[in-house]
Amino acid sequence: MISAPVVETLLGVEQSAAGRRWVMRPYDERLALTIAQRHGLPDAVSRILSQRGITTEIVSDYLNPNLVEIMPDPFVLADLEKAAGRLADAIIHDEKIAVFGDYDVDGATSAACLIRFLRQLGITPELYVPNRMTEGYGPSVPAFKTLIDEGAGVIVTVDCGTMAHEALAFAKEQSVDVIVADHHQTGTSLPDCFALVNPRRGDDLSGLGNLAAVGVTFMLLVGLRRELRNRGYFSLKEEPNLMALTDLVALGTVCDVVPLEGLNRALVSQGLRVMARRENTGIKAMIDLCKLESAPEASDCGFKLGPRINAGGRVGESDLGTRLLIADNPDEAAGLALRMDELNTHRRSLGDENLSLAERMIEDIISHRNGLPPYILLSHREFHAGVIGIVAGRLKDKYNRPTFVIALDADGTGKGSARSIKSVDIGRMVSGAVQADVLQAGGGHAMAAGVTTHIDQLADFENYLSKQLGDMSFSGPREMMFDCAVSPSGAVREFHDLLSRIGPFGAGNPEPRMVLPAVHVLHAEIVGAGHVRCRFGDDQGGKLSAMAFASVDEPVRNMILSGARVLHVAGTLKADNWRGRNGVQFMVQDVASI
Repeated sequence: MISAPVVETLLGVEQSAAGRRWVMRPYDERLALTIAQRHGLPDAVSRILSQRGITTEIVSDYLNPNLVEIMPDPFVLADLEKAAGRLADAIIHDEKIAVFGDYDVDGATSAACLIRFLRQLGITPELYVPNRMTEGYGPSVPAFKTLIDEGAGVIVTVDCGTMAHEALAFAKEQSVDVIVADHHQTGTSLPDCFALVNPRRGDDLSGLGNLAAVGVTFMLLVGLRRELRNRGYFSLKEEPNLMALTDLVALGTVCDVVPLEGLNRALVSQGLRVMARRENTGIKAMIDLCKLESAPEASDCGFKLGPRINAGGRVGESDLGTRLLIADNPDEAAGLALRMDELNTHRRSLGDENLSLAERMIEDIISHRNGLPPYILLSHREFHAGVIGIVAGRLKDKYNRPTFVIALDADGTGKGSARSIKSVDIGRMVSGAVQADVLQAGGGHAMAAGVTTHIDQLADFENYLSKQLGDMSFSGPREMMFDCAVSPSGAVREFHDLLSRIGPFGAGNPEPRMVLPAVHVLHAEIVGAGHVRCRFGDDQGGKLSAMAFASVDEPVRNMILSGARVLHVAGTLKADNWRGRNGVQFMVQDVASI
């Protein structure tokens, strides 16, 4: 019999420096003890495994994810076998194939996977990525007309297309087959296209709805290779190496913030191993530019590589990301990586300016309404469409509300990004708003979505949000969940390396957050642009280097610098490989007084 989960309030912290209530994540005490005994794992690691629902029988498999073993039959996805058959026909009969992508990391990696696969067969497809500023998101009739006029016989849309009813209907009228490989929410009716490979369509029974678009594309390629193999296509040709493409799959999956569970976790785990070999010229150029000395981790994909690739499409040329990821010439790749780094710097500046404007608007809302409604809806002509997603995410984190940030054009047309909290499925809400005719278009995931609207619709959209969210309350201190406690003496490299086997970490599989209880502040100083470098110690003589970056709440950094000699400290443990070190460093997220 399994005991009831244990729930602990941690160290009596009801309000930390960041205004959080600290809570120990629930876990099954008996299961954790059994895991520790049977597998010889430390209590902290066993506790974390139990928290994540890992039973004793599958611990070994979980700590050693194997993509080959976990890979499902690709044909369980609706329409995938049909799509693979049509692409095989196009390849065998030398039809022109066009790849229609998206400008974000998931779209760029999806397109790059497909293009690199086809290149291994000696095929060079046409690439089309719409300009974010002038064309918006997804397929359009003018874009498809361009591809068809250039001779495309088959068009494959990746990370887009599910809601592009008009463009897909146009292609069908022109007798051009369109295959959609996507993962966005569907509407009440499916588009009229040759094949819709989307695990989120209502009649798909694959259970793979958590895949990023690049994961869906990878499954399509697995099915395509099988189809070509069955037709004898590889009797005189070498089969494409699909494992060599998993670095792209890992990058897109992490950056699209889909849950790193099951197949996603196995794909990312395998992909990071491939990425460490630096065989993709474009990824290598970006890794070199970011000065990553050790093997990239999922966090590097999310916070270093991904933002730079995103910047290319959002404030620069839409196809820069894909061009980088399919580049084979090192000089070309280095030039593209440098350009994207420059654009990322520009995007950060734009993001800071737009965030300041947004926060001023929120202050006005609070003063006029005596508080915030259960959502944030901001629109302004000074918002830049390339950074509104970042702004929405920052506001969502700060105010703990579903957030919409809309950039208005001179004619009143609005392009918006939305970010949400766990309790609100923003993709479903946006789809409902489109069906209710209070938005022109939109779609997305549970945590992120995009919208197209007009200034004249905003009042109706606000009423819609009020009806949907009016009864929800987001007041009171937010909880900060913890996985375990550790001392500076116990926070050693061996412990970090064992914890890392629970990864890769990301959405759905968060990096373990731990507390350093009652540690001594041995040193604290400001370095760089507001960062705090510090060192903590315990009564056993253990010492642990730490950083509180400028992105951490200012009250947190101020408390570390305040002269308080003993604090509870919250954060995560990172490997420290700088200049050949084999140590660890603590990344501070919050602190609390004793």
